[in-house]
Amino acid sequence: MTETDNVWRTRPRLSGLSIWNMCVGFFGIQIGFGLQNANTSRIFQTLGAEVDSLAILWIAAPLTGLLVQPIIGHFSDRTWTPLGRRRPYFLVGAILTTLALIVMPHSRELWIAASMLWIMDASINITMEPFRAFVGDNLPQEQRATGYAMQSFFIGAGAVFASCLPWILSNWFDVASTAPEGVVPLSVRISFYVGAAALLAAVLWTVVTTREYSPEQIDAFEKARDASHAPAAARSRTAWYAGGLSWGFAGAVGSGLIAAFGLQKELYVLAGFLVAFGLMQMAVGALAAAGRSNALTDIMGDIFAMPGTMRGLAVVQFFSWFALFSMWIYMTPAVTAVHYASPDAASAGYAEGADWVGVLMGVYNGVAALAAFVIPVLAARTGLRGAHAVNLTLGAAGFFGLFLIRDPALLWIPMIGVGFAWASIVSLPYAILANAVPGRKMGVYMGVFNIFIVVPQLVAATLLGATLKALFADQAIWALVIGGVSFLIAAGASLMVPREGL
Repeated sequence: MTETDNVWRTRPRLSGLSIWNMCVGFFGIQIGFGLQNANTSRIFQTLGAEVDSLAILWIAAPLTGLLVQPIIGHFSDRTWTPLGRRRPYFLVGAILTTLALIVMPHSRELWIAASMLWIMDASINITMEPFRAFVGDNLPQEQRATGYAMQSFFIGAGAVFASCLPWILSNWFDVASTAPEGVVPLSVRISFYVGAAALLAAVLWTVVTTREYSPEQIDAFEKARDASHAPAAARSRTAWYAGGLSWGFAGAVGSGLIAAFGLQKELYVLAGFLVAFGLMQMAVGALAAAGRSNALTDIMGDIFAMPGTMRGLAVVQFFSWFALFSMWIYMTPAVTAVHYASPDAASAGYAEGADWVGVLMGVYNGVAALAAFVIPVLAARTGLRGAHAVNLTLGAAGFFGLFLIRDPALLWIPMIGVGFAWASIVSLPYAILANAVPGRKMGVYMGVFNIFIVVPQLVAATLLGATLKALFADQAIWALVIGGVSFLIAAGASLMVPREGL
């Protein structure tokens, strides 16, 4: 794309090859994400973590994403370099993620592995958020569903590659999948090395083969949109203070109840989140009173000015991602304990079951890669909301199937439904959102949208462990049932998303 003097008033349609090149980097991102999701609980258990502590060990990662993505989105909206506005963030995040992937499987202490998960997740977030905005920046409205579906294809393909790597290495190349107590197996370590190289190569492909519209061109594209979308009224100082006090008070009361009733300490994380959000609102109120503005005031203002469509999608995202995190955190301990009767992380049965979980993760991601070609067709017939509801219902059926089917060889069947849900979750909400927010704020709103992914992860990480302990005798399989119910709630909520911007 070359500079013009605002010759284009709308974004031109791009070729299939251009869309392909834009999305190749997501193949690498998902390799890192897939290795993290399929193997982190295994690494934690190898280093001595108990099942009921797995969720809390994942908390640092989503907390980092909660902060990183809106900030990266805000600054990428305001960045312009010889590499463009989004691509510098792709590159920096990819390099940091590559280094984290190389280091993590060498962890000898649980706290080191948890720290590396935090660093890896932060680095992936630095890369991932601008990729979401990248599609919205470069494609016209009628091609955005296709663009995000293409991202979904690469997400599925990358995750298949990542999830199956340990199994392939141990079964095809006879690489050891077991190791002495406290040592990560060689098959997992080599998988992380290969994944690191593939991630960096894929992101570099997108950086080298794509271009971006300049800020002036983006402004030209958005003029017509600005005329039909009046800006939201600024929030008053009173509202900032009142909101801050309300959120802070709720967090303080929650902390008191946790202490008074001796509830799980993990719940303090949620209470702390409420207090922190309240304090940020009060800080914005104080800055507004002083006539000052900065990144905090801009981001918080955008959060409270989000379109109605985005507010409706927030509910859908919360329950969708809560279901996904219940699977990512607990599927390995669930399958190894129930389907292989081997809860001991040092046993051969556990290693076999954990490897099979990697294959199952590959199955649903492989299905997602294929579903990416079906979803645009389904959306054309039922609308974006209806298609998303159908796919989330298939995901719920898949989760219930994991609970009901006890022959591990047949567990690939319910993963088909999970694959359709996953493909839809990483494409359709973003297509809806990109059509509902201003182009010049695409980055920050894509970053804010991550809040609706992180909050359910925090809830899952803090409440699921306590729920399993209190109600289900620490049987991880019940987390998948809870996830199935959450998918059904998300399916219903998707039908209620406002039609604004659709």
